[in-house]
Amino acid sequence: MTELNQRNKNDNRVTETRSTEGETRNQIMLHLLQQGPSTASQLGDRLGISAAGVRRHLDILVNEGLAEAVVRPSRSRSGATPSRGRPAKEFRLTDSGRAHFGHDYDNLALLALTALRDIGGEAAVKEFARKRIADIVEGIAPADDGEESVEATARALAEVFGEHGYAATVTNAGSGVQICQHHCPISNVAAEFPQICEAEHEAISDLVGVHVQQLASIAEGHGICTTNIPLTPINNTPDERSGQ
Repeated sequence: MTELNQRNKNDNRVTETRSTEGETRNQIMLHLLQQGPSTASQLGDRLGISAAGVRRHLDILVNEGLAEAVVRPSRSRSGATPSRGRPAKEFRLTDSGRAHFGHDYDNLALLALTALRDIGGEAAVKEFARKRIADIVEGIAPADDGEESVEATARALAEVFGEHGYAATVTNAGSGVQICQHHCPISNVAAEFPQICEAEHEAISDLVGVHVQQLASIAEGHGICTTNIPLTPINNTPDERSGQ
């Protein structure tokens, strides 16, 4: 066997081992999801592997934040009173571990908003969107007429958006600044209900005190949501903004 063939064979073995170990950990996580907190011995019995082998995989899951150990007092066989033995260590999935199996939050949100629209019409959806963004930006002070104040409020908005999963930043662009949201945790819902994005931009405009412009939207298929905020206030009346 040539050196190259031997190397390829060794690489294949490593890949197989990693794949098998990954599958074993997935099985352990699935059992924890279905059966609840379990000891290494219980998991070993269910999977047909040694408790020591299970503990090695559990250590990895714990280090990765996918599982955690909980200690519960051992009980007598009757289950009536704690025994004097060593407390049993059980393992359970963390929130991150449960998230490994996915969520259906988008569909749930879409169903809920669709039902709200059917019952209360578009006005009810708009009111929900306004209430949602009001809760997110609560506590941010509106800007005054100064450019520094407008930019400071924009940065405060980006910070609070970041705390809610939008990965937002502020960049200078020409005579203004732009709030860039590099991720939208509700993009699928916003694509179906644009009132959510509209309410966000109304809230931004109200807080910075100037008319803002949406340049791109993840919900519309762009890679980023970009809101342009001019640093020179434009205090037009509603009629002037509409061109009347």
